[in-house]
Amino acid sequence: MPRSNRPRRAASGKAPAGRAAAGKHAAGPAPELDLERARTGIARRESAPDGEWMVRSISASRAGKTYICPGCFTAVTPGTAHLVVWSEDHIFGAAAGLAERRHWHSNCWTSRTYRYR
Repeated sequence: MPRSNRPRRAASGKAPAGRAAAGKHAAGPAPELDLERARTGIARRESAPDGEWMVRSISASRAGKTYICPGCFTAVTPGTAHLVVWSEDHIFGAAAGLAERRHWHSNCWTSRTYRYR
């Protein structure tokens, strides 16, 4: 005989503890998801003739410091969306590649790949 998927009731006939409020929102509606914030924390792998690279997008709202872009040697100012790039196949290991990460303008990074075509 197949088993039932319904939860068992306690001997007193009441629902088990913790199940009484199931399905109800005690704290109100769920907060709206911020998809841009969720996407920015994920690094993606890119291959190029000079090696494997990990690339992470930084949104304008999360960019809080000034960096120098190695592609154009100008400042990546706070409030500017950009990319953080590090070598995945660094000669001294992945930790050394991460320690030598650089902040690039998005256009500088994409135009960098065209040099190899």
